[in-house]
Amino acid sequence: MGSGGQRRRLEYWWIALCFSLLLCFKQQISAQVRYSISEEVKVGSLVGNIAKDLGLEINALEDRRFRIVSGSEEALFQVNQNNGILYVHKRIDREELCDGNTACIVNIKTVVEDPLEVHYVAVEITDVNDHSPSFPEKKQRVEIAETTQPGARFQLQAARDPDVSVNSVRSYKLSQNEHFDLEIRDRGDEKNPFLLLRRPLDRENQAEHSLILTAIDGGSPPKSGVLNITVTVLDINDNRPVFSQEVYTVHLQENVPADTIVMKVNATDIDEGLNGEVRYSLGNNLNSKVNNTFVLDSVSGEIRVKDNIDFENVEVYRLDVFASDKGTPPMTVDCRVIVKILDVNDNTPEIEITSLSNVIPEDSKPGTVISLISVSDKDSGANGKVVCTLSSNVPFELKPSVQHNMYSLVSKTFLDREAMSHYEITIIATDLGQPHLTSFKTLTIQVSDVNDNSPEFIQNPLELYLMENNAPGASVFSVTAFDKDLNDNALISYHLIRGDGRQNDIASFLNINSETGVIHALKMFDFETVKTFQFHVLASDSGSPSLSSNVTVNVFILDQNDNVPVILYPVSANGSAEGVEEIPRNVNAGHLVTKVRAYDADIGYNGWLLFSLQEVSEHSLFGLDRYTGQIRTLRSFTETDEAQHKLLILVKDNGNVSLSATATVIVKVVEPKEAFAASDVKNAVKDEEENDVTFYLIITLGSVSVLFVISIIVLIVMQCSKSTDYSSKYLQDTNYDGTLCHSIQYRSGDKRYMLVGPRMSIGSTIAPGSNRNTLVIPDRRRRDSGEVRAL
Repeated sequence: MGSGGQRRRLEYWWIALCFSLLLCFKQQISAQVRYSISEEVKVGSLVGNIAKDLGLEINALEDRRFRIVSGSEEALFQVNQNNGILYVHKRIDREELCDGNTACIVNIKTVVEDPLEVHYVAVEITDVNDHSPSFPEKKQRVEIAETTQPGARFQLQAARDPDVSVNSVRSYKLSQNEHFDLEIRDRGDEKNPFLLLRRPLDRENQAEHSLILTAIDGGSPPKSGVLNITVTVLDINDNRPVFSQEVYTVHLQENVPADTIVMKVNATDIDEGLNGEVRYSLGNNLNSKVNNTFVLDSVSGEIRVKDNIDFENVEVYRLDVFASDKGTPPMTVDCRVIVKILDVNDNTPEIEITSLSNVIPEDSKPGTVISLISVSDKDSGANGKVVCTLSSNVPFELKPSVQHNMYSLVSKTFLDREAMSHYEITIIATDLGQPHLTSFKTLTIQVSDVNDNSPEFIQNPLELYLMENNAPGASVFSVTAFDKDLNDNALISYHLIRGDGRQNDIASFLNINSETGVIHALKMFDFETVKTFQFHVLASDSGSPSLSSNVTVNVFILDQNDNVPVILYPVSANGSAEGVEEIPRNVNAGHLVTKVRAYDADIGYNGWLLFSLQEVSEHSLFGLDRYTGQIRTLRSFTETDEAQHKLLILVKDNGNVSLSATATVIVKVVEPKEAFAASDVKNAVKDEEENDVTFYLIITLGSVSVLFVISIIVLIVMQCSKSTDYSSKYLQDTNYDGTLCHSIQYRSGDKRYMLVGPRMSIGSTIAPGSNRNTLVIPDRRRRDSGEVRAL
């Protein structure tokens, strides 16, 4: 096995050692795998099984998105996700990829997810002998004076072969002749041929000599190229120019402007005239990069910059400079100029982001890895060292990785989408050169929603004012809740929280639209039955798990004027609002004849009753208090006044659309004795309105007896005092003005009423806008008043 086999064994041993050391680090970045493949292999050729060499499960490669994430746009290699094999994707030409004799390495970065791993693969491209040696020119003319002594040497063009190592130029061969030999001189990494004069020349014998120089590489089989050499024998020029140095070394910063002087070479010739006049030129064996970068002044020997100089492309330039005199024949010497390029911080850092996903749930724990970030700088030394930071005020941080210039972007704290739904993260990469160069890259991260907010009502509790007599089935109210979350997590449905379903559960007569929150009443509400009630609405979102909250709705039923005034007195035996009152003829003005009693189930203005006389036979005899319903005499009776008067009283409320009822009172004017008897009978009848006919007969008989006794008493009283006020029998409570008292029960037919409310005097008024029977009583009159509101 040759030196090539031993070299490969050393490489394999080195790769295995690196792989075993890197396995010790349990990080997100795995060890580097190294392969070797020859150039010019067929497309599709196998390079290596990455999955097997890295210990990855082949069945999971596709699910874990095993892929190559770095390389040029036209990738030389691709990986098969089904079996993990790395194969050649494009024709490989080592000479296009790499320049020089150093190892040609193509670095590939691969990524697998769940968990995230980054692996580096190095593929060495080995050389094959696919190029023949070639000379810059097909022909070369060499002029030699005939007096030149044996041992003189003349530089020939050096052949160039893009191949490297053994496949590059290994030897030269000169065609058979009797005057010249070939001398090979090693100058670092290249071999330069020289034509060595072995025997003196005789121009008169032979003016020109034709030679063939053959360059042979070390391939198997070897390839070759030829140069046709024409040697012209000249007359004598016996002194050669001499350079001040055989090797010139100069340092030059990159990016210097064009026409900058690099240096000046100097050669002297002690001859006189044209034989001592020196001209400078660059060697023909220089590569195109040198010729395109520098230019040599043939007269002054100044070397100037011709084109842009970039340290990242070439670090060292080697120039061969020739000095020739103008003698016949000219004499030439050479020197080597080495130009070392100094790095300038002219490359900004490069940022590469390998992102798993730009969406992160808001409930992610601190330390969650979002993406991998790699930075690089083409400069060298401190100019190529990069420090990576993040923009301020973001809940993320960069954690350096084991791999140089690799970072993990991780969350630093818990996130809240409702506070911030996305982040614009600026990654700042700054090198350590002077001055610093900085590059920026922005990464947008969306925070996805998690159901962590319950629906909320703007106000709790809510108050609903609803008019009674509403239309069943119509909407009466709408509740709205809002949720700070998104999509299904913020999709709200509404439900009523019902009671046990018993009859007094008012919420059972309500229905709610689960999507809109609109509440419908399934029944007509009656203020006189229910004045207020309460129910609850539950709002639930559609998240998983669902979150909910409830709101209390207090409902207040508003009164409408839907109840007609009810006449409580007078009420006759047959249920009609008609009564008969008897008064003595000798009563004075202001005598209380009777009081019309009525109530209204409504409240406020709707239940405030006013009394008015509609029909009366004698307008000057009786007056009606419009607020209390009291009927009083306006003057004393005369002999000409009729004995019977019919009064028609209208009782109406104060609603917007007033409702009313009428009552008829027949007033009979009798002589005083008859009045006493009639009064007793009437009082007895009022005490028991619901007795049957037999009971009334008994009462009548008892009344007759009582009347007899009373008549005797009255006659005695009349004899004793003629000024006795007979109205006292009818005014049992001098402070009572005839209206309904608070908390007094009355019966009318089969119905029983309880009357409650404050009393109101004749001069009282109800406060405007009141729904609570508030009375404003003037200071000028402070008498007990009657009932205006009944429940």
